[in-house]
Amino acid sequence: MERVKKDFGRLFFIFLFVCLVFSIFPAQGQAVEPTINDIIITNNKENVLLYARVVNGFRTEMESTILAGVPAVFTLHLEVYQVRSVFWDKKIASYEIKRTIKYDNLKKTFSIFTNGNETPAVFPDFESAQKAMADLSGIMIVPIKKLVKGNNYYLRMKVKIDKVRLPLHMEYVFLFVSFWDFETVWYKQSFSY
Repeated sequence: MERVKKDFGRLFFIFLFVCLVFSIFPAQGQAVEPTINDIIITNNKENVLLYARVVNGFRTEMESTILAGVPAVFTLHLEVYQVRSVFWDKKIASYEIKRTIKYDNLKKTFSIFTNGNETPAVFPDFESAQKAMADLSGIMIVPIKKLVKGNNYYLRMKVKIDKVRLPLHMEYVFLFVSFWDFETVWYKQSFSY
């Protein structure tokens, strides 16, 4: 009987430990993956433009960390190809656009820097800053002068959130930072000129 009590106690302890681990570190299958929605490609007189938005780009663990002053960097990868029937498709252009969100605890504002510009867009609350980070409106993907009239093209794109780099390699101590490392799948959108 004594042995049964010890085995039961061990099993109960293991069960509690497993429940604690899964409540702190949810399974990857439970996480909502980011997507790029509402993709529209259009043009003005000089450039082909992208309009889209990122959905589920901010995980719940990120908000408290951003509010603590840790910046988050979203990188948009864009590649434009010309469709060719005989050879491999020809890459016309390739871009990387980085957006960084940072919270200023003294001013209680959120700043968004695009491609390292010194002048950020400033927002009073996290919700409006999230919307601005997710909005991919009017992004120039290729100048029209690089395209040949009558040809078919396509845009490949994905959004990646860069790993957070904390001072003194503290990202190894704060395990929640590893949840930030994610990216969307490659999206492909065709267009003609």
